[in-house]
Amino acid sequence: MKEYRLTKEGLEMLQKELEDLINNKRKEVAERLREAKEFGGDLAENPEYEHAKNDQAFIEGRIEQINEILQNYVIVENEKKNVVDLGKTVVVKDLDDKKEKKFKIVSSIESDPEKNKISDESPVGKALLHKKIGDIVKVKTPQKVKTLQVLEIL
Repeated sequence: MKEYRLTKEGLEMLQKELEDLINNKRKEVAERLREAKEFGGDLAENPEYEHAKNDQAFIEGRIEQINEILQNYVIVENEKKNVVDLGKTVVVKDLDDKKEKKFKIVSSIESDPEKNKISDESPVGKALLHKKIGDIVKVKTPQKVKTLQVLEIL
């Protein structure tokens, strides 16, 4: 079995998502299916019914996925304050464009690039793991190779 590394925040996020899927989303899609059936006609030609069935399949798959994670997770607690690891926020300077960037290193399950939460399995996340303040890393991204220096670990 695969072991899933999570932060406490990530665990709470998954538990809330599971609760919402079970208590709200399941009921919503069941109601949509009921309404689509009541509309009558051939269900194979009813786009609302097909859409609701697809949503139902997605919800059930996500519930199964979250249950798998919640049965096989480990909370990562970082005692080392000066080392980049899961759950840590790191400020880096891109030595090519001289811009500072701030990332929180999270598991792939928790990643959300729009909120600057990057996966420990992403190129940048992987390169920064176990680095210390002052360390310089080269990261191959799809666009180019970046050179980053660790400025702060929070």
